[in-house]
Amino acid sequence: MRSVGVSVVAVLVLWAAARSAPGPPPIRFEDIAGRAGVRFRTENCPTPQKHQPETMPAGVAVFDYDGDGLPDIYFVNGAEMPSLVKTGAKYFNRLYHNNGNGTFTDVTESAGVAGSGYGMGVAVGDYDNDGRPDLFVANVNGNQLFHNNGDGTFTDVTAKAGVSGGVSGGRKMWSVAAGWFDYNNDGRLDLFVSNYCKWDPENEPVCMGLDGRGYCHPNSFAPLPDTLYRNNGDGTFTDVSQDTGIAGVLGKGMGVGFADYDGDGFVDIFVANDNSPNLLFHNLGGKRFEEVGFPANVAYNEDGNALSGMGAEFRDVDNDGRPDVWHTAVENETFPLFLNRGGGQFTNATQSSGLARLTRMMSGWSNGVVDLDNDGWKDLVVARGNVMDDIDKVSRHFHYAEPNGVFRNLGHGQFADVSAGAGADFQHPAPHRGLAYGDLDNDGRIDLVVTALGAPAEVYRNITGNANHWILLRLEGVRSNRMGLGARIRVRTPDGGVQYEEATTSSGYGASRDARVHFGLGPNVEVREIEIRWPSGVRQILRDVRADRVLEVKEPAG
Repeated sequence: MRSVGVSVVAVLVLWAAARSAPGPPPIRFEDIAGRAGVRFRTENCPTPQKHQPETMPAGVAVFDYDGDGLPDIYFVNGAEMPSLVKTGAKYFNRLYHNNGNGTFTDVTESAGVAGSGYGMGVAVGDYDNDGRPDLFVANVNGNQLFHNNGDGTFTDVTAKAGVSGGVSGGRKMWSVAAGWFDYNNDGRLDLFVSNYCKWDPENEPVCMGLDGRGYCHPNSFAPLPDTLYRNNGDGTFTDVSQDTGIAGVLGKGMGVGFADYDGDGFVDIFVANDNSPNLLFHNLGGKRFEEVGFPANVAYNEDGNALSGMGAEFRDVDNDGRPDVWHTAVENETFPLFLNRGGGQFTNATQSSGLARLTRMMSGWSNGVVDLDNDGWKDLVVARGNVMDDIDKVSRHFHYAEPNGVFRNLGHGQFADVSAGAGADFQHPAPHRGLAYGDLDNDGRIDLVVTALGAPAEVYRNITGNANHWILLRLEGVRSNRMGLGARIRVRTPDGGVQYEEATTSSGYGASRDARVHFGLGPNVEVREIEIRWPSGVRQILRDVRADRVLEVKEPAG
């Protein structure tokens, strides 16, 4: 009996020690937009007529357009309603150059990227393999492709390239998001565009909202097919949507994610749809796509309902080497997490991970799956804001302006809402929409850029304080596409940790992230092994790599 008592006491002592042990430092951000010179507002031009696109802009990109090693910021903006024309400078898309000293300079007009239509999303990719990232802008009324000239300017090559968008009912199809990927592994980036619905401002249904006229439910509009453009290698593209099977499925496309979910060497596509089943396009050897959302268990929630899919991330959240799916939705729907179990099957882990409880009262748009505290586990972040601009008039629980959210990955299948500890700036409510991420100051901590309707953009510098280490990989393809998009990377650390990532720029809702591949390394001051499987099939291994730096990796030519 005495030994049992001692054991009980020992257990109680250990339990008390665990209870009192300090947890990891909080994930924290400070909004530096004002002092950094980033003065952008998303002008969605709200009208009494409640035109449907007004509540949905706008995307944002974090990318290094001039190759100086410092990520710049590109904002997509709206236009005047109902003409959908940028009638003044306040509607311009905006490009901010990173000066490297914590400030940014607006270079929109000299760069020639102000745009012309009512903007939704942006996709970054080097489509001609010249080493300079180009911009594709998804619009309500005809898309645009800007070629990077390498001298700080861009040229609108939409007409030559043939990517302005399909036609539905005599009007250009309303596109929301897009992404670059090499679907046939020929070394050239192809372009996928998610299209939303058939919409005509001159024949728009009148819908009653919570307090008078309101924005219509998506079911008031007919769905559209998505679009796939094959890169011809001469500055032009061919619409292969019909030939590849992409056009055979209709939906209301929002966020887009790319990953090789079954490890067959060909990149697949996930599309979050608004009030219609999500789509998972399985790549059949670079020739055709088969839509497998329902059999793969990512089309609906656990109750068999289609959700208001918004932002989408197709990333490995549990470090098992298989890309998972996390997408956002609106209040009372939760933000579903689908874990990839292999064999073409996903498991809905929204309840078991704690995300169902944490997100049920939230509305989310763009999102990110990224290691924000460099502990070796990817966290979740979301730009929050309600769809309805009059929700405050009828609800005590939901608000048009919401604070953003961040969920720490606890490393055992669970997540914790740590938004309240992320700093006063991060708690600022607004009707947020876009979110892109990247390391703006190259300090190894991933920063955020967030947009909001009719409100200033937020540039969140990550000021999380800990001693964790990191590495950023800047890939350069040779046989593969120049940016190395689609490359699969495995990192092994001396403490036995293993992480996986796939190179992509597509993220969230109409957003584009820093192309460099980031890994948090925890206490490890070096990486034991980095394995890269390039889209060309080349396998490259680097060993004993020093941490806390940006490492440029070039694909072997042979």
